[in-house]
Amino acid sequence: QVQLVESGGGLVRPGGTLRLSCVASGSIWDMDSMYWYRQPPGQQRAFVAGVHGRTRSNQLSHDSVKGRVTASWDPAKGTGYLLMTDLTPADTAVYFCNARSTTDSFWGQGTQVTVSS
Repeated sequence: QVQLVESGGGLVRPGGTLRLSCVASGSIWDMDSMYWYRQPPGQQRAFVAGVHGRTRSNQLSHDSVKGRVTASWDPAKGTGYLLMTDLTPADTAVYFCNARSTTDSFWGQGTQVTVSS
């Protein structure tokens, strides 16, 4: 089992920057990918970005956040990050991290990001 705890969310003004963290504990040695999803109010959870593979050479971004979002992952620390810049109200959502091994998928409880002036 892997436990994930997100942090770093909060209220930020449009144009601002946030870095979300996801700390993993438990059987983290099996983890080989970490992804970030978000769920805006009244909408379904959707993919944002992620780092796939132990080489961390791949980084995926949804079109709506390309150029503004950077996902990273430090396997030694068992911690993933999501750096978001130039935030807009459309980025308001609960953000979830998702860690995967070849056989399992684990989710954190989410952290709220609110972009408002």
